[in-house]
Amino acid sequence: MARPLRIEYAGALYHVTARGDRREDIVDDDEDRAAFLTVLTHCVERFNWLVHAYCIMDNHYHLLIETPDGNLSKGMRQLNGVYTQQYNRRHGLSGHLFQGRYKAILVDKDSYLLEVARYIVLNPVRARMVSDARDWRWSSYRATSGNDAAPEWLTTDWILSAFSKRAKTAQRRYGDFVREGVGLPPLGDEISAQMFLGDQAFIDRAIAQVEPSQDLREVPRRQRAGSARPVAWYAQKHTQRDDAIRAAYASGGFSMREVGEHFGLHYSVVSRVISRARNKT
Repeated sequence: MARPLRIEYAGALYHVTARGDRREDIVDDDEDRAAFLTVLTHCVERFNWLVHAYCIMDNHYHLLIETPDGNLSKGMRQLNGVYTQQYNRRHGLSGHLFQGRYKAILVDKDSYLLEVARYIVLNPVRARMVSDARDWRWSSYRATSGNDAAPEWLTTDWILSAFSKRAKTAQRRYGDFVREGVGLPPLGDEISAQMFLGDQAFIDRAIAQVEPSQDLREVPRRQRAGSARPVAWYAQKHTQRDDAIRAAYASGGFSMREVGEHFGLHYSVVSRVISRARNKT
């Protein structure tokens, strides 16, 4: 099975989740939760991450991570790998702790950062583990709302600045914003192609970040099709035919045969056009 597409670039924002293998717990107690946060702290420092929100549940976790250096995959290997080693060593276990690869949704920061941050800290409320987000110690809510001192590795400024220039006012309004989210529908219906949370313009900009250096052939079409416009759109956007062919195919919504039919070309010609572009990278 093809791996999910990983779009990485400087300044990208992701909603990251990872679940326990066979949906089993990834933490047994508060000592495990504290250990996870310690590993996360080291990753933030090493990979220059900005963590805007987090929540540790029993069998999974949520992170809202911004990557100034475009290095999500490297950091996630460190985070999940080191924590798994520590968990197994403490509990006398071996083998996988997490279920496959982590899931990363690319988020439009300007439009959805606040919504995703709220969604993350409300996880314990939705799971009926607590009645109020402030009652769950293992999320970013208490630090962002001013109930606890924020750790140095947690970035709260961007979220709070959206509510007020005054810290106390911003924290109070943030708390109100989170409470207003209780009962709202999840964000899943707004996610495109299983990996984007943003409008079509945002998706186009994100896709452009991986062209032409990343080979998209192994990305499942069902994952990418939501980002594709009609072939005619690519033909109008690009003055050079070959550029239009490559862009339409790279969108993931069309086979070589489908692209060729629009341009009146045999799919073998389309294949050569795409191959020439790859050979230049």
